[in-house]
Amino acid sequence: MDINQIQELIRLVSKSKVTEFILKEGDFKLIIRNQAGSESNAAPAVAFPPPQPLMTMTPPPPPPAPVVAPAAATSAPAPAVDANMLTIKSPMVGTFYRASGPDKGPFVKVGDSVEVGATVCIIEAMKLFNEIESDVKGKIVKVLVEDASPVEYDQPLFVVEPA
Repeated sequence: MDINQIQELIRLVSKSKVTEFILKEGDFKLIIRNQAGSESNAAPAVAFPPPQPLMTMTPPPPPPAPVVAPAAATSAPAPAVDANMLTIKSPMVGTFYRASGPDKGPFVKVGDSVEVGATVCIIEAMKLFNEIESDVKGKIVKVLVEDASPVEYDQPLFVVEPA
């Protein structure tokens, strides 16, 4: 704020019936007070804060430490996956949906066979619905995520027995 703007504020406050005007912008604070009982055009009392350095460099606060809970507390226990089982993982962060709509059946169920390129679910990310395709051929053994649940990048979604 420059001196011309301050002078204009003083002029406006002195013409008005305002008894006190306070302006705060960051570390800058300006208080303009009309003198009590003064109805004349006398200049109002102005209180300026003590001088502050023009530029202060304060580092941003450190981000809070992530709260890490045991895996069993945050999600369902991991299924006992044989060494020959494969997983279909989420390629993005978003919301997992098993079907294309609330009144539609799921793309795949436990026991269904899937081919490479077959749609297995939808992940909504930023209001875009992305069809997720299988990158393996086999039979769905387990669905690891509840419908309409948030998923992370590379989170396992399905366990598949290879064909």
